[in-house]
Amino acid sequence: MACWSRALVSDSARADEHIRRFIRDNTQVCRDQSLTPEIQLRLFTPSCRFWRESPELWPFGDPYWALYWPGGQALCRFLLDSPGECRGKAVLDVGSGCGAGAIAARLCGASRVVANDTDPVAAVAVRMNCELNGVVPPVCVTDNLIGSEPEDFQVILLGDMFYDDALAASLHSWLDHCIRSQGTKVLIGDPGRSQFEDFSSTNVLQRLAQFELPECVREENYWSDLQQCVEILS
Repeated sequence: MACWSRALVSDSARADEHIRRFIRDNTQVCRDQSLTPEIQLRLFTPSCRFWRESPELWPFGDPYWALYWPGGQALCRFLLDSPGECRGKAVLDVGSGCGAGAIAARLCGASRVVANDTDPVAAVAVRMNCELNGVVPPVCVTDNLIGSEPEDFQVILLGDMFYDDALAASLHSWLDHCIRSQGTKVLIGDPGRSQFEDFSSTNVLQRLAQFELPECVREENYWSDLQQCVEILS
């Protein structure tokens, strides 16, 4: 049994190092061309190989973690400007992607941070990006937590998660349950996708902040130049 466990650990470590090497070789460290120059991230840029390559050559699942989505930028900008939202609190970053939300929560002094993304490659990217920023990596969970019984999280972060009708419906039910059963604060960054507008029409929301994207980000953004951070109220 001990030998079997060591083999599993060894295989996992090799896979992790393979993914790390792949991310290092195929991303670029970025920080200035976003709403949060305080945070460094390994991302796809036009100078990266897979920006130009055929998608069929990509060896993993869709690399949502390799982009810093505009709603997530707005959410992180709000957190960095208002560190009290996370300071001393347990924070769950849902659909964590590159980990910017988790990193912002750490920089704001969160007592506990969990990054949830179903892509195991994203979990490696989150840890690498935390290392870039000198913060302790969060616990990374690759099980889908949407719809699960909420743990004792005081804050849930969601950036750019309302991109699909079915997902938006699942989030609506689960977030409502988290708020009512745990009193969780839910903070959302979104550029105003139709799925979010449909969601917001059935919830009491408070707009906390609105940001204009930098010009370089606007060129890649097809939804809106303005990004908002909102809180769902019970």
